[in-house]
Amino acid sequence: MVEIVDVPDEVFAQKLIGDGVAVIPEADIFVSPVDGIVTAVFPTKHAIGIRTKEGIEVMIHVGIDTVKLNGEGFVTFVTEGDKVKVGDKLLKVERTLIKSKAKSLVSPIVVTNMDRIKEFKKMTGKATAGQTVVIEAVI
Repeated sequence: MVEIVDVPDEVFAQKLIGDGVAVIPEADIFVSPVDGIVTAVFPTKHAIGIRTKEGIEVMIHVGIDTVKLNGEGFVTFVTEGDKVKVGDKLLKVERTLIKSKAKSLVSPIVVTNMDRIKEFKKMTGKATAGQTVVIEAVI
């Protein structure tokens, strides 16, 4: 995992969208890090928002400067309003294409409504998608 302050994008590194962690994906499938409802699937497919039953808003943003790919290299498995559980497939990406056309494959996972969070703990080290807890938040 990558510390959010080390993400090669100032918006994420300065926590302007929220706080969290970033991953360097080793697989083409991105899965849900939380149980919740899909609140946003960006038209360019590079980012997905999910709200937990506790009201925590999580954004999964694949790569850096991937918005400019206009959806190329992304296939989504969810739409707004879908219920998801930890480990459910969200999207498939062509990592080789993203590596060649975007700034970075580093992918932030951030809580966007930090004002609701009382305690926040970020994990470090290697993570396994759908298995490793990367963020613990108390509201």
